[in-house]
Amino acid sequence: MKILITRHDKIGDFCVTLPLFKAIKEQNPSISITALVSKVNFNFAKNIDFIDDVILYDKDDFLGTLKRIKEQRFDASISAFIDTRLGFLLFLSGIKTRVAPATKIAQIFFNKKITQRRSRVEKTEWQYNMDLGKVLFPDLKEEFSKPLLGSALSTQYSTLKKVVFHPGFGGSSDGNLRLDDYLVLACEASKLPNIEVIFTFGPDDTISKEYISTHLDFEATILQSKMSLIEFCQFLSGCELFVSTSTGPMHLAGAVNIKTLSFFGDNLFASSKRWATMSDTTKQHNFMINASYSIQTLEKIKSTMLEILS
Repeated sequence: MKILITRHDKIGDFCVTLPLFKAIKEQNPSISITALVSKVNFNFAKNIDFIDDVILYDKDDFLGTLKRIKEQRFDASISAFIDTRLGFLLFLSGIKTRVAPATKIAQIFFNKKITQRRSRVEKTEWQYNMDLGKVLFPDLKEEFSKPLLGSALSTQYSTLKKVVFHPGFGGSSDGNLRLDDYLVLACEASKLPNIEVIFTFGPDDTISKEYISTHLDFEATILQSKMSLIEFCQFLSGCELFVSTSTGPMHLAGAVNIKTLSFFGDNLFASSKRWATMSDTTKQHNFMINASYSIQTLEKIKSTMLEILS
């Protein structure tokens, strides 16, 4: 049996679909699984051993993408996120069984739909994705070996414990700390024995990087990441703790099953109840905060961090 699993949006959204891939592959090893992904996740997906093949969802080449899908002669598809363009693409591809959530007008292009009402946040996003797999595999268990990306990584061990701070977008925003408070936490961590503090920044985090670099008055490494996603996962797998807002890199840290200290928006839709990582729950330390969080909240976060590192 050959199936196509589609998730053609951002890094974090693709990550929370990976448990579905891995659970199907581990529980049904003979099944061939292909991923249809956006450009940002294409090379990443090609380095994941429980994905057999990868097709680029090329938004600028609809007919070329359609051709590549049709050539594979898939028995079924599972779409964790849908829009009209994707639905039309899969409909034209001739895949007989097309599974998707019953949402948006795009659902008309799918013939196996389930009502999920994700806005109720009755489970995590990766569990909602797993439910889609149960349409094809009724006995599918919500089980997969951890770390999720373990076999793809070669961990570099060090005598120092690496604590990574990933501020992401700067300023005062729902679901994230102020940049000054990242500096407060990192300074406290740097005082501990055998701790190496690292700040990481993505290509769109220029303002945050400049602010942290300018205001840094303790020993820490600034890392403007030019690594591929799989290389970033390899780096993270050798780290002790990843501190960040709810973002794609947080899900990568969860995928390698390291400890996380994560900040989420103070509402149900943006909360950890929906967007928690795929790591062991004992390694997750989640805080729901808003733009006007108090000094008491920061102190609680700092206390939690120190407890983790102790």
